[in-house]
Amino acid sequence: MSDKLVIVMANTDPRNGEELGAPIFQATVAAAMEYEVDVICTATSGRLMKKGVAENLVVKEGSPKSVLDFIKDAHDAGVKFYCCSPNLDLFDMTKDDLIPECEGIVGGAHLIEEIMEGDCKVLTY
Repeated sequence: MSDKLVIVMANTDPRNGEELGAPIFQATVAAAMEYEVDVICTATSGRLMKKGVAENLVVKEGSPKSVLDFIKDAHDAGVKFYCCSPNLDLFDMTKDDLIPECEGIVGGAHLIEEIMEGDCKVLTY
């Protein structure tokens, strides 16, 4: 059995806050269960790794917690968040624009290698 979970947020659109809860919540639960968890934000979800974005989003209207609060909870539980390298150009970001909870930048080869050569399970949103 694999002890690592990779969650790929590719089709999760930050403009629709209710899409953001499940992947971040499931990452937090898996980390609490002592699995190693990486969340790779790519395509539109890459915006979540940019300072000023997640703190202005909520999963449910009227919620006192921002999406950044959920990301921080997940990070505190041990989840590692990554930004996919094409997002830097796509969303006019530099490494300095990334939230502190973002562990770094990964390319497509990293994801392919994790899946093909690593011992992990993958969830895609």
